[in-house]
Amino acid sequence: MKNRIVTDKSLLDMNTFGISARTAYYAEFSSVYELRAVLADPQVAGLPRRVVGGGSNILLQGDFPGLILHPAAQEISLLEKTGDTVVIRAEAGVEWDLFVAWNVARGYAGLENLSLIPGYVGASVIQNIGAYGVEACEAVREVEIFRTDTGLTETIPAEKCRFGYRDSIFKRELFGKAIVLSVMFVLSTVPRFRLDYGDLRAEVERRGGATIENVRQAVIAIRESKLPDPKVLGNSGSFFKNPVVSEAMSAELTAKYPDMPAYPVPDGVKLAAGWLIDHAGWKGRRMGNAGVHDRQALVLVNSGGATGAEILALARAIQDDIHEKFGVDIEPEVNIL
Repeated sequence: MKNRIVTDKSLLDMNTFGISARTAYYAEFSSVYELRAVLADPQVAGLPRRVVGGGSNILLQGDFPGLILHPAAQEISLLEKTGDTVVIRAEAGVEWDLFVAWNVARGYAGLENLSLIPGYVGASVIQNIGAYGVEACEAVREVEIFRTDTGLTETIPAEKCRFGYRDSIFKRELFGKAIVLSVMFVLSTVPRFRLDYGDLRAEVERRGGATIENVRQAVIAIRESKLPDPKVLGNSGSFFKNPVVSEAMSAELTAKYPDMPAYPVPDGVKLAAGWLIDHAGWKGRRMGNAGVHDRQALVLVNSGGATGAEILALARAIQDDIHEKFGVDIEPEVNIL
């Protein structure tokens, strides 16, 4: 039973930024019973706690004074198959890209555009990950959680998860109160390809046309060409969210900057944070050991030995500069821990 609590554990290999930090207590859990046993241990009573999976969307500011919980359950199972619809259950500790690959290999479509996104299945619904015109929430049926405030498990249907752009109920009302145990996804054996985003269609055609596997490989190729490998250069992917502004502000900005990307969304107009950062002159710049990637301005990198404080200082300098130059506020997509 994996409920033994480890003290003073290094988190260096548990965050893709490569920040050297430690946690006072650490425990893995593979079931709700193990999770309850850990949380009931008196040595961690009253301490702050956070769940860390793949560590691909966090920035550690320093040592963590509480308990880090790590989901270790990795089962994937086919629950239903009706006509061209399949229902798949994946436990929170499954690596996201392995989950996508598992489905693509079986001809289950719906997640192929989300290939090569780092992290775990549990985090995919908290963050509502998205790429190339697709968001995880589009395939979610329900999320099984453990409520730390009641000690009970609960199943939340997708329509009550308050999914939004990189957002969910788990980052709001249930923040600190819910631990994701598993997610049920609804996929299809009949693909409905979404290729009208960036250069995805051209890459798919170059590979012989639209199939689930070709879309997956095209996405992987594009991501690898633009994004640094965290194993080589510490990063957490896109550091900032794309800001949403009013139609009036968008019109004012695009009149001044005709080449500024702008996409209508239900609550306004979404701008490209990467474009803003690039055109403010930050691409490729460094502050100490922290920097902005030279090929993708949305990505902040650890050039070697950076502290979380250095990366956070860089992020705040960029935010201040974007506000000053464009009047637009950009927010971190990464969770600051």
